[in-house]
Amino acid sequence: MRPLWAGLGHLAGRLGRALTPLCDRCQVCRGLLPGGGSHPVCPACATGLAARLGGFCPRCGAFAADAAAPVALCLDCRCQGRAWDGFAFHGRYEGHLRQLVLGFKFGGRLGQGRLLAGFLAEAWQRAAGRSGDGAMDAGVPACLVPVPLHPKRLSWRGFNQSLELARFLGRELARPVCAEGLTRVRNTTPQSQLPGRARLSNLAGAFAGQERLVAGRHVLLVDDVMTTGATVDTAVRALRAAGAVRVDVVVVAR
Repeated sequence: MRPLWAGLGHLAGRLGRALTPLCDRCQVCRGLLPGGGSHPVCPACATGLAARLGGFCPRCGAFAADAAAPVALCLDCRCQGRAWDGFAFHGRYEGHLRQLVLGFKFGGRLGQGRLLAGFLAEAWQRAAGRSGDGAMDAGVPACLVPVPLHPKRLSWRGFNQSLELARFLGRELARPVCAEGLTRVRNTTPQSQLPGRARLSNLAGAFAGQERLVAGRHVLLVDDVMTTGATVDTAVRALRAAGAVRVDVVVVAR
């Protein structure tokens, strides 16, 4: 595996390789790039895309008020735990990161998937380097499984953003993507349109794990954003019901 980013210089280098062909405008703010477009984001936006390294729960990603605070379990995770084993994310779903995710998901900017998958790979590495609750298994997962869309939603959007991220990440980790390891069997109301309390019930019975593909395997579940955690929780439980022995979760934004 590649070493973790040690600073913004390494971040800028990663960003510079993320999109081809290179362009002369920042992929976030659309301003002109210095150096004739040698990087896809400007230095100011690269700073805003830095990973969250402290002040969060390692089990679910819930944030503390102080970003410099130590990584520590939140009260909910201390009391009741989570359905998944390891957990990793890049940053908070706000600012430049939110703009990139929305552009990729709804703006047809599929090339940005490489950039976001780079964030996923580094997040996985950081979590694999931790010990205790929420740490990734140091062994590479047997396969990557994206959170699926219902066929009707897929037809409307044209692509599954989680699948595209999983494909990019699979290349980074040199692991296969099991696109059909989890299927969406019920078309539900988009989670973003529901209050937090209604999200879990909205997803009841929405997913089915495919036993022939995930039974006995260590699975890495991939998604773009986790908010309340209802989608991830339901998906993980479906994978476990199909026989997955370990399920880790990695998302771009929390």
